[in-house]
Amino acid sequence: MKYGVIGEKLGHSFSKEIHERLGKYEYELKEIPADELEAFIRSRDFEGINVTIPYKERVIPYLDEVSELAEKIGAVNTIINRGGRLYGYNTDAGGMRMLAERMGVNMREKTVLIAGSGGTSKTALQLAREMGADNVLRVSRSAKDGCISYEEAYADYKSADVLINTTPVGMFPNVDGSAFNLARFENVKAVIDAVYNPLEPELIRNAKERGIVAQGGLYMLVAQAALAAGHFCGEEIGSEKTDEIFDEILEEKRNIVLIGMPGSGKTSIGRLLADRLGKEFIDTDDEIVKEAGCEISEIFGEYGEKHFRDLESEIIRRVALHNGRVIATGGGAVLRTENVDMLRLNGIIVLLDRTLDELMPTSDRPLADDADKMRRLYEERMPVYRSSADITVAPEGFEDLAAEMVQEALR
Repeated sequence: MKYGVIGEKLGHSFSKEIHERLGKYEYELKEIPADELEAFIRSRDFEGINVTIPYKERVIPYLDEVSELAEKIGAVNTIINRGGRLYGYNTDAGGMRMLAERMGVNMREKTVLIAGSGGTSKTALQLAREMGADNVLRVSRSAKDGCISYEEAYADYKSADVLINTTPVGMFPNVDGSAFNLARFENVKAVIDAVYNPLEPELIRNAKERGIVAQGGLYMLVAQAALAAGHFCGEEIGSEKTDEIFDEILEEKRNIVLIGMPGSGKTSIGRLLADRLGKEFIDTDDEIVKEAGCEISEIFGEYGEKHFRDLESEIIRRVALHNGRVIATGGGAVLRTENVDMLRLNGIIVLLDRTLDELMPTSDRPLADDADKMRRLYEERMPVYRSSADITVAPEGFEDLAAEMVQEALR
């Protein structure tokens, strides 16, 4: 391996796509068990590597030189092999600073709480101090290594101004959970989460729902990768290139979720949109039929609507966890808040807002197989659709024009 990233588990990583856009080198993901870490580093069989959870601190004893910043932080995430000597750097600090500045986060004379006790938590600690925070504390379940407990955080620091998560809580594939219970804080102005997969982890979604400035870790990931690539290639990569790669990766990884009434064109428009954008197309109703081995009308007739909705929620969870898809949902998918939450993890939700007279009842839709049912359904569901949507599009003309309208709205 010439260039790549090492860690214990890398199934969630976007680093290969990012680095191969940033530099003129191939980049590998290499999972290494803890008992093989020392042998790998000592072999020096690489030119440049990044280091991620849980090895950012463990690699330090095997390096010949460590930068002043990395030594101060106590964590290394970039190693360069120069003539057989290993040099360690910390580019996470620069990446997190760029994210905080992009968000407009002010830490001066503020109280900052950092979830986690590992290498990235030490990076966040150093950054908060450099940005002028008055009081910075790390929080962990064990309350060891200079951390306070969550109980102490909630009891004594409920007026904290900024929260930073550096733990893997909420990270793919275990997306349920949030490092902080935001309801326990009274004064939070900003939330930063180093988790980047999913694109909008539960902590960030909860913060945004409360009107708090919040962002996940994708921009930090790209920014620290640009700084690391600068070490790999021996030349600085500017912020414009960093922003460009971030926009590309976000567009590539983001799901586009189509919601709307039965007959609004979610499937046909979704297929065209997926083809235009080079994304995988998923129709949740089709997935339900595959899973059940029978048509939706048969599921309703034999098992009832609740059984169908339970199956629908299972399918939505499964498809929403993955990136880079256009997802057409069933007409009732957004009736359950849990489904909307799952779809938002990686997706932007687009409502196809057809008027009632454009919607035609069909026999394969048990809840909308005649005009009266369609009208009642329309009146009941449109408020739910509108409250769930990030973007609303009123499609016009044939499907290709409608797909273009959705694409333009996304731009």
